[in-house]
Amino acid sequence: MIAGSVRVVDDVAVAFADVVVESFAHRVEPGFTLVLSGGPTARQCYERLATVGAETIDWSVVDVLMGDERCVPADDPDANQRLVRESLLDRVGPVAAFHPMVCDEVDDYDRLLAWIPAFDLVHLGMGPDGHTASLFPGSPDLDAPPGRMAVTTVDPGGTNPHPRMTMTYAAIARARLAVVTVSGASKREAWAALQTGADLPASRVRAAEVLWLVDHDVAAG
Repeated sequence: MIAGSVRVVDDVAVAFADVVVESFAHRVEPGFTLVLSGGPTARQCYERLATVGAETIDWSVVDVLMGDERCVPADDPDANQRLVRESLLDRVGPVAAFHPMVCDEVDDYDRLLAWIPAFDLVHLGMGPDGHTASLFPGSPDLDAPPGRMAVTTVDPGGTNPHPRMTMTYAAIARARLAVVTVSGASKREAWAALQTGADLPASRVRAAEVLWLVDHDVAAG
């Protein structure tokens, strides 16, 4: 069974941006650590955040990290870091720091994540197969050692192309707030399975607070 609270919303991107703005306004430190994702829903979320956050967020104190990445060049159309740059960073101006993932430097990223005691907000999505970040059904990396913050991985089912790099559950658990956005009818079956207690990767997300933002197309299932 999933942890946290669920909001069924008309527009996931609008709801996500509002949550980030609110979380920034109530941050516990002078800075703010934001961990981002990839995919079509994420792009919509970040485009909306770039609009509403332009005047409400001081981006110069925001450290941006990645929750997962495909092992492709930084300018590849499939690169999550390219999506984040195009949809958000290029629109809001300089941030305190941006830390893209590089698959050949996974141990360095693991140390970086371990050095940060808490992430203010971690954004996750969910695939039609129930994966989140790049934690896929049947992957041995679902059971990464508790001290490991980042690993390289592949989808054992072969549905999702490219080798990947991802935060582990242990890293996600350091979030003060983990926001999982789930949008579109293709996610309906996986969402219904989560409601019945299916052990899909997304069901294992834990953090100080977990918030699921689900649209009506998904909730209809």
